[in-house]
Amino acid sequence: MLKFHNTLTKKVEEFIPRDPKKVTVYCCGPTVYDYAHIGNFRTYTMSDLLVRTLKYVGYTVRYVMNVTDVGHLVSDADEGGDKMEKGAKREGKTAWDIAKFYTDAFLRDSKNLNLLEPDVRPKPTDHIPEQIDMVQTLIKKGFAYTTDDGVYYDTSKFSGYGALTGQSLNELKEGARVEPNPRKRNPTDFALWKFSPPVKDTSGRVQKRDMEWESPFVLPGGRGKGLGFPGWHIECSAMSRKHLGDQIDIHTGGADLIPIHHTNEIAQSEAASGKSPFVRYWVHGQFIMVDGEKMSKSKGNFYRLADVEAKIHDPLALRYFYMTAQYRAFLNFTWEGLEAAQHALSELRGKVSLLQHDNTSNLEYSDWSKGARNLFQISLEEDLNLPKALRVVWNVAKHKLDPREKYKLLMEFDRVLGLDLDRESLTPEAPSEDIQELVKRREALRQKKMFGEADELRKQIEEKGYEIEDTASGIRVKKVK
Repeated sequence: MLKFHNTLTKKVEEFIPRDPKKVTVYCCGPTVYDYAHIGNFRTYTMSDLLVRTLKYVGYTVRYVMNVTDVGHLVSDADEGGDKMEKGAKREGKTAWDIAKFYTDAFLRDSKNLNLLEPDVRPKPTDHIPEQIDMVQTLIKKGFAYTTDDGVYYDTSKFSGYGALTGQSLNELKEGARVEPNPRKRNPTDFALWKFSPPVKDTSGRVQKRDMEWESPFVLPGGRGKGLGFPGWHIECSAMSRKHLGDQIDIHTGGADLIPIHHTNEIAQSEAASGKSPFVRYWVHGQFIMVDGEKMSKSKGNFYRLADVEAKIHDPLALRYFYMTAQYRAFLNFTWEGLEAAQHALSELRGKVSLLQHDNTSNLEYSDWSKGARNLFQISLEEDLNLPKALRVVWNVAKHKLDPREKYKLLMEFDRVLGLDLDRESLTPEAPSEDIQELVKRREALRQKKMFGEADELRKQIEEKGYEIEDTASGIRVKKVK
């Protein structure tokens, strides 16, 4: 029985999709004004593991993850333009160039972390008509109003506003993190469409934004049409509606999106469609901490995947590191912890590399393997308990079992883990006992700082057709192809 913690109900619930066989999943992807950091990628990896788990237990999944390339406003007060324009100004490029550069960087990092490619990866700039259409619907239904700087959602008109946080509208108003905006009817109201501000250059000429579109929204007093750009929240509602329908099964994202972005998504989507709930299960990942603080760009305490690759080399060590804690728990990042994950992954791959794996397709599992397989699935079904699932993996790796059966079982588990456990098995053969003995003797000499003698043994190992590599996580020996 698959169960997830549902942020909406604040409890772990049995997962029952709208369609018994097909599951719809939407993940809030990156805003591509800068590099995504490893705190962001913890959320994306959680979503990836969730989708892999759904497929593992037999569901067909339609998976959508957006890339925000316009409209993510700099502040919760709906002020300061959007982050793409900010990034463009910072780097002296156009917002379009910024979006392409950081989208490409995100896709490279996603591939290196073995994240599944979504069925659709929509961008707001490709869905302007859909966003305008939804805003028009909200205006017609009385949920939105126009001011001199944009179109805003009236949160007082939506009775369920704040359900995701467990707070009432009045409580949200009192705790609003923004300065009062005289244009808004309520502090919690948010922008659906922002009119382009008349920014002038030094010569007094009005500057054109890189990203702006004509809209049918008329300014107060009937003054022209609203040239501008969409707000941040409307994009996900419009794109999920187009690609997944009015109601979806699972929506994922980081815990920081709960109080504003996801709360606003619910308000927009349910008001526009008239259907509730917009999402059946909200699944949120918790933060990565550094020295007791949330990892974030604003604090400057973040690391990129490139930093991991420079120090640890294997980006999948970070994927393993993520799995050492349950996704709803805070995870403290240290380089020592990451190195331990790399060592564990290397050891696991080393064990797999020694296994025979020919003709395993028709191999039937023994009762012991069936029991281990059942425990692995139960671990996943218990709200994605990956630490427990990893313990099952290690039990299998260390258990005395037919090598082909063990290989087949570990490869089945890796469909969910995504750790490329057979990477080392691509080597034609494992080191023989005499090579392993030479490696041990060389390491003993190195420990005694007898480096000349150790180098002589390295040469002997290389002459026998093996390559030896000293890494932060231990020694690797491979047959030279």
